[in-house]
Amino acid sequence: MRRILLSVLMAGVASSALAADLPTTKGPPPAPYLPPPAFSWTGFYIGVNGGWGFTNTHNDSFGNNINGGLVGGTVGYNYQMGQFVIGYEGDVDWSDIRGNDFTFTFPGAGHGTDKLNSDFMVTERARLGYAWDRTLFFVTGGYAGIDMHGSFNAFSPSTGPFFGSQNEWHNGGIVGAGIEYAFTNNITFKGEYLFAPLQSKTYFAGTPAETRTDLDLSIFRVGVNYKF
Repeated sequence: MRRILLSVLMAGVASSALAADLPTTKGPPPAPYLPPPAFSWTGFYIGVNGGWGFTNTHNDSFGNNINGGLVGGTVGYNYQMGQFVIGYEGDVDWSDIRGNDFTFTFPGAGHGTDKLNSDFMVTERARLGYAWDRTLFFVTGGYAGIDMHGSFNAFSPSTGPFFGSQNEWHNGGIVGAGIEYAFTNNITFKGEYLFAPLQSKTYFAGTPAETRTDLDLSIFRVGVNYKF
């Protein structure tokens, strides 16, 4: 009986050793799944922007159809904390916001036309946003300034023709809101509305063409940014 048990045991050991020597068909263990890192809005960025601006002077100075395009460059920085994003953004835009020739009259049967046009505009703004993955909803506010050039041509029966021009820089604040989406880790696209109540200026003081001009500027703008 002992011999039988010993033989069975030896056969089992030999079979195990033989099986251990056979080649295995099992592959290497699968690599653990590592989800991609979450997108972050933190970082510096530069970009280009363009849009349309329009304003009403709240009186008849330079007419009430003052509008035109803007295009320029943007620089900024975002810092993300959880789902909240704070940042700074500044831009310089070439501007073609202008008023059509406006005809005015003054005592003594005098008449004339005036026009208003801009050359460039700047803003410096803080931004506060809420990030939903790659989508950022934001509000913004800060400083705005725009360069304006006014000119007039007039005629008076008593003095004959006369004309003049004047450059003014209109300072003011700016507020707005928008949405931005990151198509890749580096490329984002945004759309925004901005409202800039700018200071009043007096043009052509001491002449029959004298006028006080308010500029409450509304801007619709889009932009593409590259985030470093």
